[in-house]
Amino acid sequence: MKNHIKIFTSDSITVHRMADVLENNNISVIVKDETESSRLAGFGVPENSVELFVSQEDAQKAQELIASIS
Repeated sequence: MKNHIKIFTSDSITVHRMADVLENNNISVIVKDETESSRLAGFGVPENSVELFVSQEDAQKAQELIASIS
């Protein structure tokens, strides 16, 4: 994930919706969701803690797409 940057953080449903939009526009994404592993370990995490990452080269286009649908 060295060349990836976080472009969006929200709840799981919203992040996966954004990820689908980006993937449909040929932008590869990484979704980092530690909610379930934290729950299993007995730790709490904030509800809006799912993160969406894209490569640095796709960041501008990804941010424009997210802005157009949010």
